[in-house]
Amino acid sequence: MSGFHEVRFPLRLALGATGGPVRRTDIVNLSNGREQRNQRWQDSRRSYDAGSGVKSLNDLYAVLEFFEARGGQLHGFRFRDPVDWKSCAPGEAVSAIDQVIGTGDGASATFQLVKTYADSGGSWMRRIVKPVSGTVAVSVNEGEQAPGAFSVDAATGVVTFAAGHVPGVGAVVRAGYEFDVPVRFDTDRIEVNLAHFDAGRIPTIQLTEILA
Repeated sequence: MSGFHEVRFPLRLALGATGGPVRRTDIVNLSNGREQRNQRWQDSRRSYDAGSGVKSLNDLYAVLEFFEARGGQLHGFRFRDPVDWKSCAPGEAVSAIDQVIGTGDGASATFQLVKTYADSGGSWMRRIVKPVSGTVAVSVNEGEQAPGAFSVDAATGVVTFAAGHVPGVGAVVRAGYEFDVPVRFDTDRIEVNLAHFDAGRIPTIQLTEILA
């Protein structure tokens, strides 16, 4: 991913952010009162406002420093979604069997991390491209793999099995992990409102997801 810095937006500020997934749907109202719906985006795109996480002058300076280091909108960075940041539900522990990421064919050694959102009505698969280093666990047919059996590219989310550990034909490959969202600032301008000497407020810090 070009123009991307592998650094994370300050976690203490991200925890106070608002936002989530955005989809784009066209709705046409017909003359008979019915409607037609068309999905313009195949995938959702996350959007956040991190301004509510700024509580002090130090927080204010941290945002300004981070903004300047990224060159405004120029360079992307990692952001921890306050709700959706691991392969399982927020209250559960990550395990090596959380998400199916592929099926072995005896030859393929690489698998992309994904997360599936599903219920009885439908499902959507999301590519996970920014896993957190040291958090990825992998299993083959529900047997957890030793750390030396695979490697993970934290910049792309690609799992690569070592020689001698390539999943066999029909073997189900699963993974568990923590992850960040690749985002950028959605503005080249930060407006500061200095309320008083020891506390400041930034009305809005708009962030938008970068789709790989």
